Amino acid sequence: MNRPVLEVCLSPALLHLYDTTDKVVVIIDVFRATSTIAAALHNGAKSVIPVASVAECIEIGKAMPNSVTAGERDGKIAAGLEYGNSPSEYPRSFIEGKNLVLTTTNGTRLLHMVQNAAVIVTGAFLNLGAVSEFLIAQNKSVVLGCAAWKDRFNLEDTLFAGAVASLVTDHFDTNCDSVRAACSLYNAVGDRPIIDFLKDSSHYRRLSAYGLQADMEYCATPDLHPVVPILSENELIVHA
Repeated sequence: MNRPVLEVCLSPALLHLYDTTDKVVVIIDVFRATSTIAAALHNGAKSVIPVASVAECIEIGKAMPNSVTAGERDGKIAAGLEYGNSPSEYPRSFIEGKNLVLTTTNGTRLLHMVQNAAVIVTGAFLNLGAVSEFLIAQNKSVVLGCAAWKDRFNLEDTLFAGAVASLVTDHFDTNCDSVRAACSLYNAVGDRPIIDFLKDSSHYRRLSAYGLQADMEYCATPDLHPVVPILSENELIVHA
């Protein structure tokens, strides 16, 4: 019997080359959207509503009771929004029971680009194990979609894709050079902390200019928030 197929899309600019119809699509934006989503939901957020634009974020926030508007553009809190895109901003004491309306430079944009998927989930190192187990259980073909940085390849999202691919490899067929490259990258980390491998990346340097080193170290920690955020209607909720 044929096994499902696993592919890695390294950038939103390449998404049109992949057929996502009836597949499980994992949206990956390690620094920081999908890390923030995992943290908020694990800490009791009722839902995360991903939106593409700041204007839409503000509009939904005004209309929805018990909501928090949040997001960034180029690493900084977007004008007009209440909070940023840092997972540490959403402890249980603050976010429990609330709806987080979130817009980001890369991750939420990619999520809205995916067409006709069977399931859309979000992944980051914070929920690496939970997402990997979910993919195995679905027994469907998978596209791991890297949000990248303004369509340019980035290290951290591809590294996470390699981590997932390495964990699930026995359950999927892969004839995809992007998977091979991602796995090679992940294998190159070896026994080092993931954050040490990422400190020379462009996105680490970019966000470091805003003093966000602690954020990125948090985002590079595996399995702190073992939930699977799954898109239901227009909101991300915890997969039961």
